Amino acid sequence: MPFLLRNLTLNLGEGEDLLAEKLCARLSLSRDRLVSFSVARKGVDARQKGRIKFVYTIGFMVADEEGFRRTHLPDPDIEFLAEKSEPRFPRLVTGKRLLIAGMGPAGLFAALRLSEYGLAPALIERGKPVEERVRDVQAFWGKGLLDPESNVQFGEGGAGTFSDGKLTTRLKDPNSDYILRELVRFGAPSDILYLAKPHIGTDRLREVVANIRLHLESRGVAIRFRSRLSDISASGDRLSGVVLNERDEEPCDILVLAPGNSARDTYRMLLRRSVRLELKPFAVGVRVEHPQELINRIQYGISAHPQLPPADYALAWNNPRSGRSAYSFCMCPGGEVVAGSSEEGGVVTNGMSGYRRSSPYANSALVVNVGAADFAGDSPLAGMEFQRSLEQRAFAAGGGGYRAPVQNLLAFLGEGGGAPPFASYRPGVREADLSLLFPQFVTDTLREGIRHFDRKMRGFMTREACLTGVETRTSAPVRIVRGEDLQSVNLKGLYPAGEGAGYAGGIMSAALDGVRIADGIAQQLS
Repeated sequence: MPFLLRNLTLNLGEGEDLLAEKLCARLSLSRDRLVSFSVARKGVDARQKGRIKFVYTIGFMVADEEGFRRTHLPDPDIEFLAEKSEPRFPRLVTGKRLLIAGMGPAGLFAALRLSEYGLAPALIERGKPVEERVRDVQAFWGKGLLDPESNVQFGEGGAGTFSDGKLTTRLKDPNSDYILRELVRFGAPSDILYLAKPHIGTDRLREVVANIRLHLESRGVAIRFRSRLSDISASGDRLSGVVLNERDEEPCDILVLAPGNSARDTYRMLLRRSVRLELKPFAVGVRVEHPQELINRIQYGISAHPQLPPADYALAWNNPRSGRSAYSFCMCPGGEVVAGSSEEGGVVTNGMSGYRRSSPYANSALVVNVGAADFAGDSPLAGMEFQRSLEQRAFAAGGGGYRAPVQNLLAFLGEGGGAPPFASYRPGVREADLSLLFPQFVTDTLREGIRHFDRKMRGFMTREACLTGVETRTSAPVRIVRGEDLQSVNLKGLYPAGEGAGYAGGIMSAALDGVRIADGIAQQLS
Protein backbone atom coordinates (compact mmCIF):
# COMPACT_ATOMS: atom_id res chain seq x y z
CA MET A 1 0.00 0.00 0.00
CA PRO A 2 1.61 3.35 -1.04
CA PHE A 3 -0.13 5.40 1.71
CA LEU A 4 -0.92 5.10 5.42
CA LEU A 5 -3.58 7.06 7.30
CA ARG A 6 -3.31 7.12 11.07
CA ASN A 7 -5.91 7.93 13.72
CA LEU A 8 -9.06 6.85 11.91
CA THR A 9 -11.58 5.98 14.60
CA LEU A 10 -14.73 3.92 15.06
CA ASN A 11 -16.95 4.27 18.10
CA LEU A 12 -17.92 1.30 20.22
CA GLY A 13 -20.94 -0.22 18.48
CA GLU A 14 -19.83 0.75 14.96
CA GLY A 15 -18.75 -2.05 12.63
CA GLU A 16 -15.68 -2.22 10.42
CA ASP A 17 -17.95 -2.14 7.38
CA LEU A 18 -17.93 1.64 7.94
CA LEU A 19 -14.17 1.95 7.48
CA ALA A 20 -14.28 2.64 3.74
CA GLU A 21 -16.90 5.36 4.19
CA LYS A 22 -14.99 7.00 7.04
CA LEU A 23 -11.70 6.73 5.16
CA CYS A 24 -13.13 8.48 2.10
CA ALA A 25 -14.70 11.17 4.26
CA ARG A 26 -11.43 11.80 6.08
CA LEU A 27 -9.52 12.04 2.79
CA SER A 28 -12.26 13.97 0.94
CA LEU A 29 -12.26 11.28 -1.74
CA SER A 30 -15.07 9.92 -3.84
CA ARG A 31 -15.48 6.18 -3.35
CA ASP A 32 -14.45 5.42 -6.93
CA ARG A 33 -11.00 6.96 -6.35
CA LEU A 34 -10.24 4.54 -3.50
CA VAL A 35 -8.60 1.59 -5.25
CA SER A 36 -8.05 -0.61 -2.18
CA PHE A 37 -7.44 -0.45 1.57
CA SER A 38 -6.58 -2.71 4.48
CA VAL A 39 -6.13 -2.46 8.25
CA ALA A 40 -2.46 -1.94 9.14
CA ARG A 41 -2.98 -1.43 12.87
CA LYS A 42 -5.86 -1.52 15.33
CA GLY A 43 -5.96 -0.48 18.97
CA VAL A 44 -8.45 0.39 21.70
CA ASP A 45 -8.61 3.89 23.22
CA ALA A 46 -10.38 3.54 26.58
CA ARG A 47 -9.07 6.70 28.24
CA GLN A 48 -12.62 8.08 28.36
CA LYS A 49 -14.72 5.28 29.81
CA GLY A 50 -17.98 6.56 28.33
CA ARG A 51 -16.47 7.10 24.87
CA ILE A 52 -14.38 4.04 24.04
CA LYS A 53 -13.01 4.13 20.50
CA PHE A 54 -11.12 1.85 18.16
CA VAL A 55 -8.16 3.58 16.55
CA TYR A 56 -6.99 2.38 13.14
CA THR A 57 -4.05 2.88 10.85
CA ILE A 58 -5.20 2.15 7.29
CA GLY A 59 -3.05 1.32 4.30
CA PHE A 60 -4.65 2.39 1.03
CA MET A 61 -4.15 2.98 -2.68
CA VAL A 62 -5.84 5.68 -4.76
CA ALA A 63 -6.32 6.49 -8.40
CA ASP A 64 -4.15 9.41 -9.55
CA GLU A 65 -1.50 8.86 -6.92
CA GLU A 66 0.52 11.93 -7.88
CA GLY A 67 -2.54 14.17 -7.67
CA PHE A 68 -3.33 12.79 -4.21
CA ARG A 69 0.21 13.50 -3.02
CA ARG A 70 0.00 17.12 -4.20
CA THR A 71 -3.31 17.78 -2.46
CA HIS A 72 -2.87 15.77 0.75
CA LEU A 73 0.80 15.97 1.68
CA PRO A 74 2.09 17.12 4.05
CA ASP A 75 -0.53 15.87 6.50
CA PRO A 76 0.63 14.65 9.93
CA ASP A 77 -1.69 11.63 9.75
CA ILE A 78 -0.78 10.58 6.19
CA GLU A 79 2.45 8.88 5.20
CA PHE A 80 3.70 7.95 1.75
CA LEU A 81 5.33 4.53 1.80
CA ALA A 82 8.38 3.96 -0.31
CA GLU A 83 8.42 0.54 -1.90
CA LYS A 84 10.10 -2.00 0.34
CA SER A 85 12.58 -4.45 -1.09
CA GLU A 86 12.19 -8.03 0.04
CA PRO A 87 15.18 -9.43 1.94
CA ARG A 88 17.60 -11.38 -0.23
CA PHE A 89 19.22 -14.57 0.96
CA PRO A 90 22.26 -15.59 -1.08
CA ARG A 91 22.74 -19.34 -1.24
CA LEU A 92 25.62 -20.40 0.97
CA VAL A 93 27.65 -23.58 1.06
CA THR A 94 29.92 -24.40 3.97
CA GLY A 95 31.90 -27.29 5.30
CA LYS A 96 31.47 -26.01 8.84
CA ARG A 97 29.32 -28.06 11.18
CA LEU A 98 26.40 -25.95 12.47
CA LEU A 99 24.39 -26.84 15.54
CA ILE A 100 21.54 -25.01 17.27
CA ALA A 101 20.78 -25.94 20.88
CA GLY A 102 17.28 -25.03 22.06
CA MET A 103 13.94 -24.95 20.24
CA GLY A 104 12.45 -21.83 21.79
CA PRO A 105 11.79 -18.75 19.65
CA ALA A 106 15.49 -17.86 19.28
CA GLY A 107 16.53 -21.34 18.23
CA LEU A 108 13.58 -21.93 15.91
CA PHE A 109 13.96 -18.60 14.11
CA ALA A 110 17.71 -18.98 13.85
CA ALA A 111 17.05 -22.31 12.13
CA LEU A 112 14.35 -20.83 9.88
CA ARG A 113 16.58 -17.95 8.82
CA LEU A 114 19.61 -20.15 8.19
CA SER A 115 17.44 -22.38 6.03
CA GLU A 116 16.64 -19.31 3.89
CA TYR A 117 20.35 -19.21 3.05
CA GLY A 118 20.24 -22.86 2.01
CA LEU A 119 21.95 -24.04 5.19
CA ALA A 120 20.74 -27.04 7.15
CA PRO A 121 21.99 -26.89 10.74
CA ALA A 122 21.32 -29.67 13.19
CA LEU A 123 18.75 -28.64 15.81
CA ILE A 124 18.71 -30.22 19.26
CA GLU A 125 16.25 -29.91 22.14
CA ARG A 126 16.60 -31.41 25.61
CA GLY A 127 12.84 -31.86 25.95
CA LYS A 128 10.17 -33.53 23.86
CA PRO A 129 8.07 -32.63 20.82
CA VAL A 130 5.26 -30.28 21.73
CA GLU A 131 2.55 -32.95 21.50
CA GLU A 132 4.28 -35.16 24.07
CA ARG A 133 5.32 -32.17 26.12
CA VAL A 134 1.70 -31.04 26.53
CA ARG A 135 0.82 -34.44 28.01
CA ASP A 136 3.71 -34.22 30.47
CA VAL A 137 2.67 -30.72 31.56
CA GLN A 138 -0.94 -31.80 32.02
CA ALA A 139 0.24 -34.70 34.20
CA PHE A 140 2.23 -32.25 36.31
CA TRP A 141 -0.67 -29.85 36.70
CA GLY A 142 -3.14 -32.66 37.40
CA LYS A 143 -1.10 -34.96 39.64
CA GLY A 144 2.09 -33.10 40.59
CA LEU A 145 4.26 -35.46 38.51
CA LEU A 146 7.24 -33.35 37.38
CA ASP A 147 9.44 -34.45 34.49
CA PRO A 148 12.63 -32.35 34.85
CA GLU A 149 13.29 -32.59 31.10
CA SER A 150 9.76 -32.03 29.79
CA ASN A 151 7.78 -29.27 31.48
CA VAL A 152 6.64 -25.66 31.14
CA GLN A 153 10.27 -24.53 30.78
CA PHE A 154 11.82 -27.29 28.65
CA GLY A 155 10.66 -28.76 25.36
CA GLU A 156 9.79 -27.78 21.82
CA GLY A 157 8.66 -24.16 21.64
CA GLY A 158 10.34 -23.05 24.84
CA ALA A 159 8.67 -21.51 27.89
CA GLY A 160 6.54 -19.20 25.75
CA THR A 161 4.53 -22.19 24.53
CA PHE A 162 2.73 -22.16 27.89
CA SER A 163 2.01 -18.44 28.09
CA ASP A 164 -0.30 -15.84 26.62
CA GLY A 165 1.82 -15.81 23.46
CA LYS A 166 2.35 -12.05 23.51
CA LEU A 167 4.17 -10.60 20.51
CA THR A 168 4.74 -7.06 21.73
CA THR A 169 8.26 -5.66 21.86
CA ARG A 170 9.84 -2.25 22.37
CA LEU A 171 12.45 -3.03 19.72
CA LYS A 172 12.19 -1.12 16.45
CA ASP A 173 13.56 -3.86 14.26
CA PRO A 174 12.94 -4.19 10.50
CA ASN A 175 12.72 -7.97 10.96
CA SER A 176 9.62 -7.66 13.17
CA ASP A 177 7.35 -7.88 10.12
CA TYR A 178 9.28 -10.92 8.94
CA ILE A 179 8.70 -12.67 12.28
CA LEU A 180 4.97 -11.91 12.25
CA ARG A 181 4.54 -13.03 8.63
CA GLU A 182 6.34 -16.27 9.34
CA LEU A 183 4.16 -16.96 12.37
CA VAL A 184 1.02 -16.40 10.28
CA ARG A 185 2.47 -18.62 7.56
CA PHE A 186 2.71 -21.44 10.09
CA GLY A 187 -0.77 -21.04 11.53
CA ALA A 188 -0.90 -17.98 13.80
CA PRO A 189 -4.05 -15.83 13.50
CA SER A 190 -3.66 -13.17 10.82
CA ASP A 191 -4.76 -10.39 13.18
CA ILE A 192 -1.27 -10.40 14.75
CA LEU A 193 -0.20 -8.46 11.66
CA TYR A 194 -2.18 -5.39 12.69
CA LEU A 195 -3.33 -5.53 16.31
CA ALA A 196 -1.61 -3.02 18.58
CA LYS A 197 -1.19 -5.74 21.22
CA PRO A 198 -0.89 -8.98 19.24
CA HIS A 199 -0.94 -12.37 20.90
CA ILE A 200 -1.28 -15.95 19.70
CA GLY A 201 -2.46 -17.79 22.79
CA THR A 202 -1.01 -21.02 24.11
CA ASP A 203 -3.46 -23.17 22.14
CA ARG A 204 -2.60 -21.69 18.74
CA LEU A 205 1.10 -21.37 19.52
CA ARG A 206 1.45 -25.11 19.99
CA GLU A 207 0.15 -25.66 16.45
CA VAL A 208 2.52 -23.03 15.06
CA VAL A 209 5.53 -24.63 16.72
CA ALA A 210 4.69 -28.08 15.33
CA ASN A 211 4.25 -26.63 11.82
CA ILE A 212 7.63 -24.87 11.99
CA ARG A 213 9.22 -28.19 12.91
CA LEU A 214 7.69 -29.94 9.90
CA HIS A 215 8.85 -27.14 7.61
CA LEU A 216 12.41 -27.23 8.94
CA GLU A 217 12.56 -30.98 8.46
CA SER A 218 11.40 -30.52 4.86
CA ARG A 219 14.32 -28.12 4.37
CA GLY A 220 16.84 -30.70 5.53
CA VAL A 221 17.23 -29.56 9.14
CA ALA A 222 17.91 -32.59 11.33
CA ILE A 223 15.98 -32.30 14.59
CA ARG A 224 16.77 -34.37 17.65
CA PHE A 225 14.70 -34.33 20.83
CA ARG A 226 15.77 -35.60 24.27
CA SER A 227 19.24 -34.33 23.41
CA ARG A 228 20.60 -32.19 26.22
CA LEU A 229 23.77 -30.18 25.70
CA SER A 230 25.86 -31.38 28.64
CA ASP A 231 29.35 -30.19 27.70
CA ILE A 232 31.45 -28.41 25.10
CA SER A 233 35.05 -28.80 23.98
CA ALA A 234 37.48 -26.31 22.53
CA SER A 235 40.74 -26.13 20.65
CA GLY A 236 42.47 -23.06 22.00
CA ASP A 237 39.93 -20.24 21.98
CA ARG A 238 37.69 -21.90 19.39
CA LEU A 239 34.77 -24.29 19.83
CA SER A 240 35.51 -27.76 18.48
CA GLY A 241 32.74 -30.01 19.72
CA VAL A 242 29.80 -30.74 22.01
CA VAL A 243 28.68 -33.54 24.28
CA LEU A 244 25.03 -34.57 24.36
CA ASN A 245 23.40 -36.40 27.25
CA GLU A 246 26.82 -36.73 28.92
CA ARG A 247 27.93 -39.45 26.52
CA ASP A 248 27.61 -38.58 22.82
CA GLU A 249 30.55 -36.53 21.53
CA GLU A 250 30.08 -34.66 18.26
CA PRO A 251 32.31 -32.26 16.34
CA CYS A 252 30.90 -28.74 16.02
CA ASP A 253 32.33 -25.54 14.51
CA ILE A 254 29.39 -23.17 15.12
CA LEU A 255 26.99 -23.52 18.04
CA VAL A 256 23.96 -21.25 18.40
CA LEU A 257 23.22 -21.59 22.09
CA ALA A 258 19.58 -20.65 22.79
CA PRO A 259 18.96 -22.36 26.13
CA GLY A 260 16.01 -20.50 27.71
CA ASN A 261 16.32 -18.76 31.07
CA SER A 262 15.79 -21.91 33.17
CA ALA A 263 18.73 -23.97 31.85
CA ARG A 264 20.66 -23.81 35.10
CA ASP A 265 22.76 -26.87 34.36
CA THR A 266 23.87 -25.21 31.11
CA TYR A 267 24.97 -22.10 32.99
CA ARG A 268 26.97 -24.25 35.40
CA MET A 269 28.62 -26.11 32.53
CA LEU A 270 29.62 -22.87 30.81
CA LEU A 271 31.09 -21.54 34.05
CA ARG A 272 33.06 -24.75 34.46
CA ARG A 273 34.41 -24.32 30.94
CA SER A 274 35.40 -20.71 31.70
CA VAL A 275 33.00 -19.19 29.16
CA ARG A 276 32.56 -15.54 30.15
CA LEU A 277 29.34 -15.03 32.13
CA GLU A 278 28.08 -12.05 34.07
CA LEU A 279 25.28 -11.37 36.54
CA LYS A 280 22.17 -9.83 35.05
CA PRO A 281 19.40 -8.00 36.98
CA PHE A 282 15.92 -9.53 36.90
CA ALA A 283 12.77 -9.35 39.04
CA VAL A 284 10.91 -11.52 41.54
CA GLY A 285 7.47 -11.42 43.11
CA VAL A 286 4.04 -13.01 42.93
CA ARG A 287 1.10 -13.57 40.59
CA VAL A 288 -2.00 -11.49 41.27
CA GLU A 289 -5.39 -12.78 40.12
CA HIS A 290 -8.65 -10.82 39.77
CA PRO A 291 -12.01 -11.60 38.22
CA GLN A 292 -11.74 -10.51 34.59
CA GLU A 293 -15.06 -8.63 34.85
CA LEU A 294 -13.59 -6.48 37.61
CA ILE A 295 -10.59 -5.53 35.43
CA ASN A 296 -13.00 -4.79 32.55
CA ARG A 297 -15.04 -2.46 34.77
CA ILE A 298 -11.91 -0.65 35.96
CA GLN A 299 -10.47 -0.22 32.46
CA TYR A 300 -13.60 0.09 30.29
CA GLY A 301 -16.30 1.18 32.72
CA ILE A 302 -18.38 -1.86 31.69
CA SER A 303 -18.09 -5.54 32.56
CA ALA A 304 -18.07 -6.78 28.95
CA HIS A 305 -18.89 -5.90 25.35
CA PRO A 306 -18.80 -8.22 22.31
CA GLN A 307 -16.48 -5.86 20.42
CA LEU A 308 -14.01 -5.40 23.26
CA PRO A 309 -11.20 -7.81 24.14
CA PRO A 310 -10.75 -8.73 27.80
CA ALA A 311 -9.08 -5.71 29.38
CA ASP A 312 -5.44 -5.73 30.32
CA TYR A 313 -3.21 -3.34 32.24
CA ALA A 314 0.42 -2.31 32.66
CA LEU A 315 1.44 -0.78 35.99
CA ALA A 316 4.71 0.50 37.38
CA TRP A 317 5.86 2.42 40.44
CA ASN A 318 9.31 3.52 41.49
CA ASN A 319 10.22 4.15 45.11
CA PRO A 320 12.28 7.36 45.04
CA ARG A 321 13.83 6.55 48.42
CA SER A 322 15.15 3.09 47.64
CA GLY A 323 15.32 3.17 43.86
CA ARG A 324 13.33 -0.08 43.80
CA SER A 325 10.53 -0.56 41.30
CA ALA A 326 7.36 -2.62 41.48
CA TYR A 327 5.65 -3.37 38.19
CA SER A 328 3.25 -5.71 36.46
CA PHE A 329 4.69 -8.21 34.03
CA CYS A 330 3.31 -10.73 31.55
CA MET A 331 -0.33 -9.76 32.13
CA CYS A 332 -2.75 -12.50 30.97
CA PRO A 333 -6.36 -11.37 30.42
CA GLY A 334 -8.82 -14.24 30.54
CA GLY A 335 -6.08 -16.60 31.64
CA GLU A 336 -4.89 -18.79 34.46
CA VAL A 337 -1.94 -19.02 36.82
CA VAL A 338 0.14 -22.08 36.00
CA ALA A 339 2.87 -24.11 37.66
CA GLY A 340 6.18 -23.59 35.87
CA SER A 341 8.61 -25.67 37.92
CA SER A 342 11.54 -27.37 36.22
CA GLU A 343 13.46 -28.56 39.29
CA GLU A 344 12.38 -30.91 42.04
CA GLY A 345 11.53 -29.20 45.30
CA GLY A 346 10.77 -25.77 43.88
CA VAL A 347 7.52 -23.91 43.10
CA VAL A 348 7.45 -21.48 40.16
CA THR A 349 4.43 -19.60 38.84
CA ASN A 350 3.65 -18.21 35.41
CA GLY A 351 0.60 -16.94 33.52
CA MET A 352 -1.09 -18.49 30.49
CA SER A 353 -4.14 -17.88 28.32
CA GLY A 354 -5.62 -19.19 25.11
CA TYR A 355 -6.19 -17.22 21.94
CA ARG A 356 -9.77 -16.33 22.92
CA ARG A 357 -8.79 -15.44 26.49
CA SER A 358 -12.02 -16.97 27.71
CA SER A 359 -11.21 -17.66 31.37
CA PRO A 360 -13.21 -15.60 33.92
CA TYR A 361 -9.94 -14.55 35.59
CA ALA A 362 -7.15 -12.10 34.83
CA ASN A 363 -3.65 -12.50 36.20
CA SER A 364 -0.31 -10.74 36.10
CA ALA A 365 3.05 -10.98 37.75
CA LEU A 366 3.73 -8.23 40.29
CA VAL A 367 7.49 -8.08 40.67
CA VAL A 368 10.36 -6.10 42.18
CA ASN A 369 13.74 -5.55 40.54
CA VAL A 370 16.76 -7.28 42.07
CA GLY A 371 20.45 -7.08 41.23
CA ALA A 372 23.98 -8.08 42.20
CA ALA A 373 23.91 -6.25 45.54
CA ASP A 374 21.00 -8.47 46.65
CA PHE A 375 22.76 -11.80 46.04
CA ALA A 376 25.16 -13.65 48.30
CA GLY A 377 28.63 -14.11 46.85
CA ASP A 378 30.24 -12.80 43.70
CA SER A 379 29.68 -15.78 41.40
CA PRO A 380 27.95 -14.97 38.09
CA LEU A 381 25.42 -17.63 39.15
CA ALA A 382 24.53 -15.91 42.43
CA GLY A 383 21.26 -14.60 40.98
CA MET A 384 20.33 -18.11 39.89
CA GLU A 385 20.87 -19.38 43.41
CA PHE A 386 18.76 -16.49 44.75
CA GLN A 387 15.93 -17.65 42.46
CA ARG A 388 16.28 -21.23 43.66
CA SER A 389 16.14 -20.25 47.33
CA LEU A 390 12.81 -18.42 46.80
CA GLU A 391 11.38 -21.37 44.87
CA GLN A 392 12.35 -23.81 47.60
CA ARG A 393 10.75 -21.60 50.26
CA ALA A 394 7.56 -21.50 48.21
CA PHE A 395 7.59 -25.29 47.88
CA ALA A 396 7.86 -25.66 51.67
CA ALA A 397 5.16 -23.03 52.29
CA GLY A 398 2.85 -24.84 49.87
CA GLY A 399 3.18 -28.05 51.86
CA GLY A 400 4.86 -30.10 49.13
CA GLY A 401 3.43 -31.76 46.06
CA TYR A 402 4.12 -28.55 44.07
CA ARG A 403 1.16 -26.85 45.70
CA ALA A 404 1.68 -23.09 45.70
CA PRO A 405 1.37 -20.74 48.69
CA VAL A 406 -1.47 -18.23 48.26
CA GLN A 407 -2.79 -15.25 50.19
CA ASN A 408 -5.66 -12.83 49.83
CA LEU A 409 -4.33 -9.50 48.54
CA LEU A 410 -5.81 -7.48 51.42
CA ALA A 411 -4.36 -9.90 53.95
CA PHE A 412 -0.92 -9.51 52.34
CA LEU A 413 -1.28 -5.75 52.77
CA GLY A 414 -2.14 -6.24 56.43
CA GLU A 415 -5.61 -4.76 56.00
CA GLY A 416 -7.66 -7.85 56.87
CA GLY A 417 -11.19 -8.41 55.67
CA GLY A 418 -10.10 -10.56 52.78
CA ALA A 419 -12.02 -13.58 51.58
CA PRO A 420 -10.43 -17.05 51.66
CA PRO A 421 -7.98 -17.01 48.76
CA PHE A 422 -8.91 -18.63 45.48
CA ALA A 423 -6.38 -19.30 42.73
CA SER A 424 -6.59 -21.04 39.36
CA TYR A 425 -3.11 -22.53 39.94
CA ARG A 426 -2.78 -26.29 39.61
CA PRO A 427 -1.93 -28.82 41.08
CA GLY A 428 -3.26 -27.01 44.16
CA VAL A 429 -2.72 -24.23 46.68
CA ARG A 430 -2.26 -23.70 50.39
CA GLU A 431 -2.88 -20.51 52.32
CA ALA A 432 0.33 -18.96 53.65
CA ASP A 433 1.94 -15.66 54.62
CA LEU A 434 3.73 -14.67 51.42
CA SER A 435 5.73 -11.96 53.14
CA LEU A 436 7.82 -14.71 54.79
CA LEU A 437 9.09 -15.92 51.40
CA PHE A 438 10.93 -12.77 50.38
CA PRO A 439 13.61 -10.42 51.68
CA GLN A 440 11.95 -7.53 53.46
CA PHE A 441 12.69 -5.04 50.68
CA VAL A 442 10.72 -7.14 48.18
CA THR A 443 7.70 -7.38 50.49
CA ASP A 444 7.81 -3.66 51.35
CA THR A 445 8.15 -2.60 47.69
CA LEU A 446 5.30 -4.88 46.63
CA ARG A 447 3.01 -3.52 49.33
CA GLU A 448 3.75 0.10 48.50
CA GLY A 449 3.50 -0.61 44.78
CA ILE A 450 0.09 -2.27 45.12
CA ARG A 451 -1.27 0.75 46.98
CA HIS A 452 0.06 3.00 44.21
CA PHE A 453 -1.51 0.72 41.58
CA ASP A 454 -4.87 1.15 43.28
CA ARG A 455 -4.59 4.91 42.88
CA LYS A 456 -4.12 4.40 39.14
CA MET A 457 -6.73 1.62 38.85
CA ARG A 458 -9.39 2.19 41.52
CA GLY A 459 -10.60 -1.20 42.66
CA PHE A 460 -7.31 -3.04 42.09
CA MET A 461 -7.07 -3.50 45.87
CA THR A 462 -10.04 -5.75 46.55
CA ARG A 463 -11.02 -8.70 48.71
CA GLU A 464 -11.62 -10.62 45.45
CA ALA A 465 -7.93 -10.57 44.52
CA CYS A 466 -5.50 -13.37 45.36
CA LEU A 467 -1.71 -13.58 45.31
CA THR A 468 0.16 -16.78 44.38
CA GLY A 469 3.89 -17.26 44.96
CA VAL A 470 6.49 -17.22 43.61
CA GLU A 471 7.31 -15.57 40.28
CA THR A 472 11.07 -15.87 39.72
CA ARG A 473 11.69 -16.68 36.05
CA THR A 474 10.96 -13.21 34.70
CA SER A 475 14.21 -13.16 32.74
CA ALA A 476 17.63 -14.76 32.76
CA PRO A 477 19.72 -14.15 35.89
CA VAL A 478 22.86 -14.54 33.76
CA ARG A 479 24.25 -13.06 30.54
CA ILE A 480 26.57 -15.12 28.33
CA VAL A 481 28.84 -12.29 27.25
CA ARG A 482 29.19 -11.83 23.50
CA GLY A 483 31.03 -9.31 21.38
CA GLU A 484 30.07 -7.17 18.40
CA ASP A 485 30.54 -10.22 16.17
CA LEU A 486 27.78 -11.92 18.25
CA GLN A 487 30.18 -14.64 19.41
CA SER A 488 31.26 -15.39 22.95
CA VAL A 489 34.03 -12.97 23.85
CA ASN A 490 36.37 -15.81 24.78
CA LEU A 491 35.14 -18.82 22.79
CA LYS A 492 34.86 -18.30 19.04
CA GLY A 493 32.17 -20.32 17.31
CA LEU A 494 29.79 -20.03 20.27
CA TYR A 495 26.85 -17.72 19.51
CA PRO A 496 24.71 -17.06 22.63
CA ALA A 497 21.13 -16.26 21.58
CA GLY A 498 17.78 -15.29 23.00
CA GLU A 499 16.33 -14.84 26.43
CA GLY A 500 18.33 -17.52 28.19
CA ALA A 501 21.58 -16.00 26.94
CA GLY A 502 20.53 -12.66 28.40
CA TYR A 503 19.72 -10.84 25.15
CA ALA A 504 15.93 -10.88 24.93
CA GLY A 505 12.77 -10.72 27.01
CA GLY A 506 9.79 -12.42 25.40
CA ILE A 507 8.79 -14.30 22.26
CA MET A 508 9.30 -11.47 19.76
CA SER A 509 12.62 -10.18 21.05
CA ALA A 510 13.97 -13.75 21.34
CA ALA A 511 12.90 -14.57 17.78
CA LEU A 512 14.48 -11.32 16.55
CA ASP A 513 17.71 -12.20 18.31
CA GLY A 514 17.69 -15.63 16.67
CA VAL A 515 17.32 -13.97 13.26
CA ARG A 516 20.10 -11.52 14.08
CA ILE A 517 22.43 -14.38 15.04
CA ALA A 518 21.58 -16.30 11.86
CA ASP A 519 22.26 -13.25 9.68
CA GLY A 520 25.57 -12.72 11.50
CA ILE A 521 26.61 -16.32 10.86
CA ALA A 522 25.60 -16.03 7.20
CA GLN A 523 27.62 -12.85 6.83
CA GLN A 524 30.63 -14.57 8.32
CA LEU A 525 30.25 -17.60 6.06
CA SER A 526 29.83 -15.48 2.95
